[in-house]
Amino acid sequence: MTQHWIDLRSDTVTRPSPAMLDAMRAADVGDDVYGDDPTVNLLQDTAAELFGFEAALFAPSGTQTNLIALLAHCGRGDEYLVGQEAHTYRYEGGGAAVLGSIQPQAIANQEDGSLAVADIAAQIKPDDFHFARTKLLALENTIGGRVLPASYVAEATAYARQRGLATHLDGARICNAAVRQGVSLREAVAGFDSVSVCLSKGLGAPVGSVLCGSRALIEQGKRWRKMLGGGMRQAGGLAAAGLYALRHNVARLEEDHANAAFLAAELAKIPGLQVSVPQTNILYVDVPRAAMAALSAALLAGGVRVSMAPRLRLVTHLDVSRADLERTAAVFAATISKS
Repeated sequence: MTQHWIDLRSDTVTRPSPAMLDAMRAADVGDDVYGDDPTVNLLQDTAAELFGFEAALFAPSGTQTNLIALLAHCGRGDEYLVGQEAHTYRYEGGGAAVLGSIQPQAIANQEDGSLAVADIAAQIKPDDFHFARTKLLALENTIGGRVLPASYVAEATAYARQRGLATHLDGARICNAAVRQGVSLREAVAGFDSVSVCLSKGLGAPVGSVLCGSRALIEQGKRWRKMLGGGMRQAGGLAAAGLYALRHNVARLEEDHANAAFLAAELAKIPGLQVSVPQTNILYVDVPRAAMAALSAALLAGGVRVSMAPRLRLVTHLDVSRADLERTAAVFAATISKS
């Protein structure tokens, strides 16, 4: 019998449910590079409608949909403004610079994950050939589990538009943000010219992201996706998983948020641990360095997977139950008390 692991490393570790697998097996397929895979087309139309855009594009990963957006919005010698903590700057291999000759202008994130509008203003370059051309503001929501305030998003995107900049949202976990704020998916992405939505994190699909934007941007995106090797053939089975995720797994993210809050409260009872108060499904635990080795071993022995670090990130998702978290908290308590 396969061991049941409690995997808190990320919400990328989710596995397709039996119902999702049934949808994948039943999917009608074609050749998506020719544009005739009906299930891919339905996923793209559904995503565009849900998020309030003209069109959408299915690609293998969020890294690719973010990169496609940057390449479509910017050209060689252009610049995008981005947070120092953002995935498009820090965690996606520098793809915009390496593959697009697009310069990132990193800006310090504020405590809530936002970029101060004054800092955005200060980094927009004048129209002078000494400088890269500032073309795009790229934000991320959620960022490190934090939800950007709706009032801030409205202010930042309006300011960018006023200054002639396009706006892109890395919305890998935008559904978490929408559920936390109690707004529709359309409301959650209002003000952006494009948004990348990950289907394989908390939504539970095995692979894939969708890029939503104008028809013109998505047409450019198709060319970039082909260049980047993201053109898939009979991709309908994967698209069916994405459709199932969007139709069935958005509202249930509230359960993940509640579970993260429960785990944070349990861990906060343990002397020696400093625990963040999660807004969504991500919490952070400051672990004493002296206890790290013992804790890592105890968690592994207890069937709990984490990416051990002094500031430990724990992520709840649909494959983690309340009982799993009770077991996890018990391992923490037993180990930390001995250190």
